[in-house]
Amino acid sequence: MNIETFREFCLKLPAVTESFPFDNKTLVFKVAGKMFALCDVDSFEGVNLKCDPDMALELRETYSAVRPGYHMSKKHWNTVDMDGSIPPKLFEEWVLNSYHLVIKGLTKKQRMDAGL
Repeated sequence: MNIETFREFCLKLPAVTESFPFDNKTLVFKVAGKMFALCDVDSFEGVNLKCDPDMALELRETYSAVRPGYHMSKKHWNTVDMDGSIPPKLFEEWVLNSYHLVIKGLTKKQRMDAGL
């Protein structure tokens, strides 16, 4: 998967926005103002995704391309190396999981305000 395909996939999800809140190269995807994915647009070497803590550990043990979230909470975030070793459909499942985890953490009002 390349940066364009990843970006298109994320932006097709309901209530998703993109921005560069940290610098001009870290692209952040949010749902209802909360981050669920981020990556370096220049290199696209890895993508940070939110993850259930137990699943995060399991994925790190199973896949060499998955490691604790770079510059993120190591308990709740994984960095997935975009080295081609993770099948695209599996990676998309992880992106969706991250997206749904964030939505699950929103209040009912936040979900309603975002149209979710």
